[in-house]
Order: sequence, then structure tokens, then C-alpha cells
Amino acid sequence: MDFSFSDRCQDYRQRLLDFMDEHIYPAEPVFEQQMHESGDDNFHPPIMEELKAEAKSRGLWNLFHPHANEEWGSPGLSNLDYAPLAEIMGRSPGLAPEATNCNAPDTGNMEVLELFGTEEHRERWLKPLLAGEIASAFCMTEPEVASSDATNIQLRMERNGDHYILNGRKWFASNALHPLCRVLIVMGKTDPEADTHRQQSMMVVPIDAPGVTVVRGLPVFGYMDREGHAEVTFENVKVPVTDLLAGEGDGFKISQARLGPGRIHHCMRTIGAAERALDLMITRAQSRETFGQPLSERANIQDWIAESRIEIEMNRLLVLKAAWLMDTVGNREARTEIAAIKVAAPNMALKVIDRAIQVHGGGGVTNDFPLAEFWAAQRTLRLADGPDEVHKRTIARMELKRLRDTVAK
Repeated sequence: MDFSFSDRCQDYRQRLLDFMDEHIYPAEPVFEQQMHESGDDNFHPPIMEELKAEAKSRGLWNLFHPHANEEWGSPGLSNLDYAPLAEIMGRSPGLAPEATNCNAPDTGNMEVLELFGTEEHRERWLKPLLAGEIASAFCMTEPEVASSDATNIQLRMERNGDHYILNGRKWFASNALHPLCRVLIVMGKTDPEADTHRQQSMMVVPIDAPGVTVVRGLPVFGYMDREGHAEVTFENVKVPVTDLLAGEGDGFKISQARLGPGRIHHCMRTIGAAERALDLMITRAQSRETFGQPLSERANIQDWIAESRIEIEMNRLLVLKAAWLMDTVGNREARTEIAAIKVAAPNMALKVIDRAIQVHGGGGVTNDFPLAEFWAAQRTLRLADGPDEVHKRTIARMELKRLRDTVAK
């Protein structure tokens, strides 16, 4: 593999860096002020729409989408070209991904609607999502079962003529409290008697459908994230058969197709968050003195800086390898590397962010700096899109399979 960025990637990378310097970073305090003045944890600050308009005008829109489409503003970048761009967005995770329409869970939901939706789904939901006019949520995790095994889900989807009737409870439906959220993609059980991986289906459900109730937003390490991690109940919700995605029993297959790219996108952004934390650590260490010397002259601080650089570079290379494999041999063949980086990247970022917090002293745990919020997000990422243990299990099974035949002989 060639480790240099393509000319096309370099072009978008420079344009995105300029956008970050000229608009995103200056907008961060404005965003915080507008959120504070609103008194609403789920407020949609006007500055976000200004950033979206600016990103569109610069051609920095739907960069995640693998297919070029002039109507959507998508340049059709490869995973390898997109990786350094997502990393840059990860330096301001609360603003940059949404400003460029590259934020989770909308990206994954757009891919699901494009791959498995009907023409009606694409017209009603996909087009406004690609235009950044609405938001969406993904409802898979449930409070009553261990959702790390998606076959455990219990929300029932029972066929009744031309409709399915949905009953059950979901939580951690990220984006469901976003003021622009209009649609949910819901995973549930249509046939408990079918083979284990054919019991589940996915459906498109408008968030305002009768019987859908957004009960509450769940705080994450005390933070009420703007998009919300919602608990949602479904009570006798009627969903037309035409809103089934793919076919009955295809829910597990769809979930696997959706989660692979989503996982690596998270990891790409994680590298950016770690880079910004390292920058903040270095700046703080050079500007503060203890006992007559700058912190940056202390051996332990220099160790932290060096170790952080080494760990970031190692994880970046694994991200790029996984992205390259996805482009060249497909997501399925890259599943070991995707699982590996999903474990490695958040754990690496937590180390770097923790060191930066320590160098900032008391300030590091406040909201005067982004580090505490960065830490909370990365610790949460060790659970989102599958906990570390599930990904380690995947890797171990692949490794055991690799030599099983040899050992048997």
C-alpha cells in the first residue's frame, strides 16, 4: 500500500483544514453560547446552519459517501481518501461532522436507505438526509437484553395484514432528540421461531408515528449530548409492510452491512480527537511553570508527549490499512482490521486525553477545555457499535480459524 495521500485527497484535505481554521474553530464558542442561552440541551443553534451552508458552498458535503453524485454534492471518495478527512473533522467532533453532513448515525442510516430502501424511502427520507434538511436515529439497543449480541433483541414486529404492529422499548437511540430528527430505523423480531440470524427485521418508522414515544434522553457521564441518546417506546405502532427494509428476516444482515463502515468512521474521527488533545497538552506544558521550570521540561511530561505521538501514529496506520482493505477487497475481508481498530483507537485516545487532562490540572476536568467531553465520548465509544469484548471475540475467532486446519493435520 502507498502511504502517501492521493492528489485528490490532498486537495480536499487542504480545503477542509482551511474550513476548520476559518469557520469551525471560531464557531465553537459561538455554538456553546447559543446552546447556553437557549437553556435547551437539544437546541439546534443557528450557527450550525451557517456552517452547513458554508461547507456546501466549499464542496465539503457528504464526503463520506462512496459514490459521486452532483445532486447530493458527494465527490465519491474512497475509504482511504476519506480517512484523513474524517480525522480532521474529529478535532471538533461536536461541529465539523454535522457541518459537513458526515455525522453518525445519519451516515449509516443513509447507507441503509440507499442499499435496502425502496424508491419511496429514498424520495421521502434519503434525499432530505443527503441535503442535511432532516436527521435520523437508529434503534437497535434495548435496556432489557444484552444488546452486544444483536440476536437478543426483543422488540416485536408482528404481521397483521398490510401492516406490522411494533411493541417494545429501545434506548441509546442517538439523534432521536435532535430537533431535526424525522425518521427512525428500527430493528426488531419478526419471527422468533426462525433460524437465529433470520428472526430480525428492520423497518422505517417516522418519529411522529402514533405509538412512538421518546421517553427521555440518557446522560452519558453526566453530559446531555445535543443529539440525545434516547429511550424510545413503541406501543402498537402500525408500520406498513412497504416500510420493511430489504425483506423479512434480513435485519441482522442489514445491521452488519451498516456497522462496518460506521465503526471505521468513528475510529477515523478518534485519531483527530487524540491529535487535538496532544496539541492542547503540548501548548499547556509549554505555557505553565512549576518549581521554576516549564512543564514541558519535565521528563515525565516529555514521556507522555512521545508516547502519545507513537500511539497515535500506530493507530492511524491501522485505520489506513483497514480503509485500504475495504477499498481493495471489501468490508468482509477487512473485518479483522475493522474490529482491531475499533478496540485500539478509543483506548489509545483515552490514554492521550487522560494525559492532557493531567497536564491541564483542575482545568482539564472542567468545560473550559474540551478534554473532559472528549474523554466521555471516547469512553462511550468503547461500547458504541459493539463493545471491545465483542470485537476481540471476532478477532480471536478469525485467528483460531486461520490455523485450525493446520493444527488438525
